[in-house]
Amino acid sequence: MNGDNVAAFDDELDVLANPDNLLVLRDGRKLEVRVGHPLRDLARIVLGGGLPVVWSDAARRRIDVRFDPSPASIPGRIVQFHGMRKPVVLITGAGGEIGHSLIGELGATDSAIVTIDVNPLDHALAPLVKREFTGSVTDASLLERMLAEFEVDCVFHLAALLSTRAEFTPVTAHHVNVEGTINLLEFAQRQGESHGRPVTFIYPSSIATYGIPDLETKARVGRVREDAFAHPTTMYGCTKLYCEEIGRYYARHYKQLSVDANPRVDFRAVRFPGLISATTIPSGGTSDYAPEMIHAAAAGRPYECFVRPDTTIPFMAMPDASSALRRLASTPRAQLTRTAYNVGAFSCSAGEIREMALAAFPNARITFRVDLKRQGILDSWPSDVDDSAARADWGFQPRYDFGRAFREYLIPTIRQHPAP
Repeated sequence: MNGDNVAAFDDELDVLANPDNLLVLRDGRKLEVRVGHPLRDLARIVLGGGLPVVWSDAARRRIDVRFDPSPASIPGRIVQFHGMRKPVVLITGAGGEIGHSLIGELGATDSAIVTIDVNPLDHALAPLVKREFTGSVTDASLLERMLAEFEVDCVFHLAALLSTRAEFTPVTAHHVNVEGTINLLEFAQRQGESHGRPVTFIYPSSIATYGIPDLETKARVGRVREDAFAHPTTMYGCTKLYCEEIGRYYARHYKQLSVDANPRVDFRAVRFPGLISATTIPSGGTSDYAPEMIHAAAAGRPYECFVRPDTTIPFMAMPDASSALRRLASTPRAQLTRTAYNVGAFSCSAGEIREMALAAFPNARITFRVDLKRQGILDSWPSDVDDSAARADWGFQPRYDFGRAFREYLIPTIRQHPAP
């Protein structure tokens, strides 16, 4: 075996001669041995007639082991180890708005879902999930446990501290949004090295990555492409833009000066507009005035909107958001020309949203009282986005425009199942 594939490792492996050809780690994990298969994926071993042998896997670990001679132990024969880990889809921040929708969609398929969130999942979602971890993406030890137990082919990294909250705690936002993302990218790289295939890494970014200097420019430029006005004015926007670039590095330039580096992260980002859900109450987003207005109207509560009536940004109904993530995840890599894509569905003003809410709930009490600081953030975001790259590369096509989002999704769903 090539010595370049060997490095130090402090674990031990007991090799048991048994009819099932299983190797058993001291912590109880099992590895299946298959004799004579082509080398790929996890590991290789050279059997040496009863002498100690070396096992080296793609993570560059080394384990010296002994085995009892058995019919399978042919001297010099190369066998393959397949970790008996469970293939799963990993969703971080699963308890959030996007997570609710995504778990519902994936749960209707045969996908095995593993989740991480700092809070326990909603009781309605828990039965759809194979394994739920309560914890933070900043906890490296938690990710190590998952690495040992599961074989992850796709990561939906939804966990983040949102825009309004991030402005009050920028250091915490950096810790969660940036360091947590790097933890997950490293996790995905190691997963890919372990099972020999790239891990698809889906990252929801945001129009907060944009920073348009003034309202005159915003009105003049109209629909904004991905590479324009990349000067965010919020901590949230800065972390999202930075993580887009870090993801591109992991996908295309990972350890580029290393002789044997092999990028195993297939990073794909979606820059979402404001998202509106009929089933969850938003928390912490600067564009949340739209869903807050609708839910308050449905509940008969007065709502004081914190932006001007003419404030215009793009929005999307939540089912279109989760469908976009799934469609991007399933698209062959060769079709993609970018690592980050704009997506949009409809552009509307706060005043137009109020009119729709009043048409559905005539007794609603919606007024405006401008918060100048939050207004300034929204004025720096585009009034609409150019999502032609997403439509051309992976067939993005939202189902809901402005009218349909209210008539067919938001209003009827909220009436039947009002959010708490």
